[in-house]
Amino acid sequence: MDKRRFIKTTIAGALAATALGGAAAAQDVTLRLHQFLPPPATVPAEILKPWAASVEEASDGRIKIEHFDAMSLGGRPPELYDQARDGVVDMAMTVVGYTSGRFPRTEVFELPFMMTDPVATANAYWEMVETDWQDNEYSDVKVLGAWVHGPGVIHSKDGVTSLEDLQGVTVRGPTRIINDLLSELGAEPVGMPLPSIPEAISKGVVKGTVIPWEVTPAIRLSELVDNHTEFSGDEALYTAAIVLVMNKAKYDALPDDLKAILDAESGAKLSAFATQVMWDQDAPAREIAVEAGNNIVELDQAEVDRWKEASEPVIARWIEDMDAKGIDGAALIEQAKGLIAKHGG
Repeated sequence: MDKRRFIKTTIAGALAATALGGAAAAQDVTLRLHQFLPPPATVPAEILKPWAASVEEASDGRIKIEHFDAMSLGGRPPELYDQARDGVVDMAMTVVGYTSGRFPRTEVFELPFMMTDPVATANAYWEMVETDWQDNEYSDVKVLGAWVHGPGVIHSKDGVTSLEDLQGVTVRGPTRIINDLLSELGAEPVGMPLPSIPEAISKGVVKGTVIPWEVTPAIRLSELVDNHTEFSGDEALYTAAIVLVMNKAKYDALPDDLKAILDAESGAKLSAFATQVMWDQDAPAREIAVEAGNNIVELDQAEVDRWKEASEPVIARWIEDMDAKGIDGAALIEQAKGLIAKHGG
């Protein structure tokens, strides 16, 4: 082979190798995940990061997920969904109800005393997303997970041992439905995302909050209030709907094999896993309050029945609101209850 031909062949080979290398690199993707909780909290530490690790492993490292906790990329928690929708970030985890009234169908799972078993409720929620809501409620994003937390608990400065004790008390609530419930029960609801709770309690803006036990250590709540009110029985006072969503264009641009890997590690698998982890963490978080000597009250069934009766107007108003939006609210409640029962709740 003459020198000229050798050089030509070598250059051609180098270009081909570069092209192949570029094609391989084009199959790799880095995704930025933004959320509002501090890094030690259950959701980022025990759910999102293990889930991301499973995606990375299943993809042989071709998918990399970067974590941005505690709103470190800017904005406020109610803006997270739109950040993912608009491509400001690739993925976002948020509480659906932080954007009030925007996801009306999803609110069915937040109705008072709707949730029984949390995992069954999460499975029902995901089934609704997969079979219906992805195409309407969440049509502008790709939903990767949809779940709920464990039973909601009232944490307060002065204590709540009966319905009467809630009258006139300022209580932080996370979503429209839950704030409506608090108002109907006689409290003065103040809507705000979870990260705002410590300052609001410290400054006396609110005298209490509703959140599950699981997240209380992340905001050191057992040091801020001394009283905690639980509800006996299988039905929870409330839960909140949570989603992990992805920018639709970013998802659509993935190679089919990477889409398949992401889908396999997400969906029903992630939704049930996330709820189970959050529910499991209720007990150790509760133990922190016990060890601190805080007062924990469990309302008996007779008292819980009073709360259930008092909350019925919230459900009636929601049905009317849904009907005004062209959604059969009563039918949706029955469907949600049926799916929860189907999944073991």
